[in-house]
Amino acid sequence: MINHSVSRWCFASTPLPILCQKCHELGISGLDLLTLDEIPIAQENGIECAITAAHPDKNGVGTIEQGFNQLAHHVALHAIYEKLIPAAADLGVKQVICFSGNRDGLSDEAGLENCAAGLAPLIPMAEIHGVTLVMELLNSKVDHPDYQCDHTAWGVALCKKLSTDHFKLLYDIYHMHIMEGNVIRTIKDHHQHISHYHTAGAPGRNEFDATQELNYAAISSTIANTDYMGYIGQEYIPTTDDPFEFLPRAIELCSG
Repeated sequence: MINHSVSRWCFASTPLPILCQKCHELGISGLDLLTLDEIPIAQENGIECAITAAHPDKNGVGTIEQGFNQLAHHVALHAIYEKLIPAAADLGVKQVICFSGNRDGLSDEAGLENCAAGLAPLIPMAEIHGVTLVMELLNSKVDHPDYQCDHTAWGVALCKKLSTDHFKLLYDIYHMHIMEGNVIRTIKDHHQHISHYHTAGAPGRNEFDATQELNYAAISSTIANTDYMGYIGQEYIPTTDDPFEFLPRAIELCSG
C-alpha cells in the first residue's frame, strides 16, 4: 500500500494547519520537507513528517549546492546532522534529507569518494536512532545546474559504497526524467536503494495532466509492484488559483 505525502514548500502560502486538514480530506498522511519547528504542528494536526527539510548553517552548508561532496564542508555537515538526526528521531521522523552539493570542478569519482567519507561517520548515529539519511537525485540540466547526484547510477554507487540500510535515495521522478528518462526500468532495477519518491509534471514541474510526458499511473503501479511501503510525495508547483484543485487527481494517479 502506497502512502501519500505532499511537499510543504509547494503549498507554502497555505497555513500549515489548513494544509494538514486538506491532507486529511484527501487521505494524505504525510508532509515532506518540514523543519523541526514545523513537525510538531503537523503532528498535532494528525499528519506525519515523511522526510525532514534540510537545516543548513548560516554559511549555506547543508543546502543543495553545498553538500557532502566537498571535504571542506564535512566538519560543518557533521555538526548539523549530529543535531538533526537525534532531533528527528525524538519527533518520530524516520527520514532525514541530505544532498551531494554542486560539483565545482570535482569529477564524479572524487565526488563519490568525498560523499562516502563525509556520510560514513554519521551512519552509526543513524542506525542507533533508527533514521535513514536520504540523498535526493536532482537534475542539473534545468533546475539545479552543476548538482552532482544527478544520475541514478551515481546515487546507487554511493549506496553500495556505504552498504547500509540507513542510507538511501530520494528518486525524484521529474528530475530523473529530465536527466536520463527510462523511469520505469530504473525503478524496477534499483528500487531497493530508493526510500522516497517525488512527483511533478514534465515539462514544467507543474500538474501532470494529459499534456505531460510522464505516465504516473504506470509509474506508481511499477512502484507498488516492488512492494514499496514508503511515501510518494507530490512536489509539483500548482498553477491554478486554487492550489489544491489538481491534488485529488494526483493522489488517484499515484495510488498504484
